Amino acid sequence: MSAAPSLTASSGSSPAAVQPSTGSRLGNMGKRARRGMTLAVKHVVKHTGTGIVCSVAYFDPGNWGVDLQAGSEFGYKLLSVVLMAGLIAVFMQCLASRLGVVTGLDLAAHCRLLLHDRPKHTRFWRWGVLYPLYAFSEIAIIATDLAELLGSAIALTLLFPGLPLYAGVILTALDVLLLLAVKDPLSGQPVKLFELLIAVLVFTVLICMGVIVSKAGVHWGDAFDGFIPSSALVSPGGLYTSIGILGATVMPHSLFLGSALATQERESEEEFSEKSRTWDSSSTLASTLAEKTRSLVANVKAGLSRDSLVRSAKRAFHMGRVREEGEGRPPRNHAEHENHSVGFVERHLTHGVVDMVVSLLGLALVVNALIVILAGAVFFYGPTGPSNGPATLFDAYDLLAGRLGGAVATLFALALLAAGQSSSIVATLAGQVISEGFIRWKVSPMLRRLLTRCLGLIPSVIVAAALGRAGVSTLLVISQVVLSIMLPFIVFPLLLLCSSKEVMSVKRTLGHTLHQKNMSQSSAGSLEAPETWADIDVSNSQESQVTLPDVAGPGQNSSGGVRTVDVEAGEEMVDYSIGIVSKVFGWLMWLLIVLANGYAIVTLALGEN
Repeated sequence: MSAAPSLTASSGSSPAAVQPSTGSRLGNMGKRARRGMTLAVKHVVKHTGTGIVCSVAYFDPGNWGVDLQAGSEFGYKLLSVVLMAGLIAVFMQCLASRLGVVTGLDLAAHCRLLLHDRPKHTRFWRWGVLYPLYAFSEIAIIATDLAELLGSAIALTLLFPGLPLYAGVILTALDVLLLLAVKDPLSGQPVKLFELLIAVLVFTVLICMGVIVSKAGVHWGDAFDGFIPSSALVSPGGLYTSIGILGATVMPHSLFLGSALATQERESEEEFSEKSRTWDSSSTLASTLAEKTRSLVANVKAGLSRDSLVRSAKRAFHMGRVREEGEGRPPRNHAEHENHSVGFVERHLTHGVVDMVVSLLGLALVVNALIVILAGAVFFYGPTGPSNGPATLFDAYDLLAGRLGGAVATLFALALLAAGQSSSIVATLAGQVISEGFIRWKVSPMLRRLLTRCLGLIPSVIVAAALGRAGVSTLLVISQVVLSIMLPFIVFPLLLLCSSKEVMSVKRTLGHTLHQKNMSQSSAGSLEAPETWADIDVSNSQESQVTLPDVAGPGQNSSGGVRTVDVEAGEEMVDYSIGIVSKVFGWLMWLLIVLANGYAIVTLALGEN
């Protein structure tokens, strides 16, 4: 609950209008420019992180397989689908971030509040809707982890040809040890060390792909023309591949994780209230970065200390019910839950949306487009002409090694490994969010990784041993089909919640009547001093600080300075639900995903693709 607006009364004459001179205007423009620059720095230092973590899910090894197929069979013509899928992903991810910022709960926890204790037909909603939705979410996590497992294992076998596939699978599971060296990323405060780790992996992928594409002989004019829709979209094979791109781009687990990370406080009310004074300082940038660097180094040293390692070992295999902080039972429905304050929403919502949009469009969309462009340049427009079938990760590595050299092929494998490992870490955290939100059951990252990895390990080892490279590539595609089928079940409650005024409304405290108390300066310390009250209506005031006329009692002189005021607080509801345009667009996109999945399932059943 945000505090009531600060209302003060000042004595003296009313403020006079001052006409600024030309010099003062230039000075104000300079201040605005400096303030804008430092505001951007503040955004990077405090609010950047969630978008980068969520962007990882949009270029995991499963996306690589679909993008390679699109580029090898249709060249650059399906880049428009990649762009459209990226914009849909931005929209859905911003909805998840909005839900977390406004309500303070993630998507999984909201599903529990919505379905677990319905007043009518409780068992039906709980066992017929909530728990199946939880099962679908866990299936999505397993399918996601299967794709990361296969992608990372493929990358390791490409880098080390003598390494058996099962050994590569085991090695890919060790990335969870990195989580043990840092604080829990799902705690109330953001963990910059974890976000930095993910950012390093993300930019490794981006830089490697940029270097590879720069050496692939791309015709950039034709590539940019690919962002314009063409007739290839409506061809049978092109429509099927386009559906695959749409289904593989929007990842269900990223919606859960994005909503959970958005609940974290990245800027306190004290920092926000002092920003006008802080941003005017010319040394803000250097001091802020130095402070964050010292904090990061201290966190690394603390994480590597003996006590920290012992604590990490103890919590490595922890599992149990979620502990409730404070007194009382947790809320059973949305009526019992209190959302974040208006101040929290104002401090985080815009920054969160900007961070998400920039990260998904500047990182995820660029990486996916580069993969399609690379496949088109090497397979479709290469010296041998269009390929006879869809290219796989193995085909891409072999062709790059033969045509552009071993160094470029090694960069390709490194980028694939970084994408697989970063996506695998993010999927583990998303699994924690799902289990804690749906069934209030907390599982440590290590144990969560082992359980999920074992479920994906069994089919992958069997398929790899029986069918080899072709079987592994097919299993990678199957994992994306499963994710596509699960996606509508996850997007539906997200749209439903973000469209609800009851769920997305925040209380704002208002002062309806201000009682201004006047006491003479000479008698301020006397218990029997006379008091004079004046009622002033400030219910329509939008200012955080209101200047009031001085009120003096009979026979008293006006005293200078700030006077004491009392406020009768009222409340109003501020609605943060999405507008009608966003609602229509969101439900149309949901319907498009459902129809696309239906088409893909029917096409596969008929054996046409």
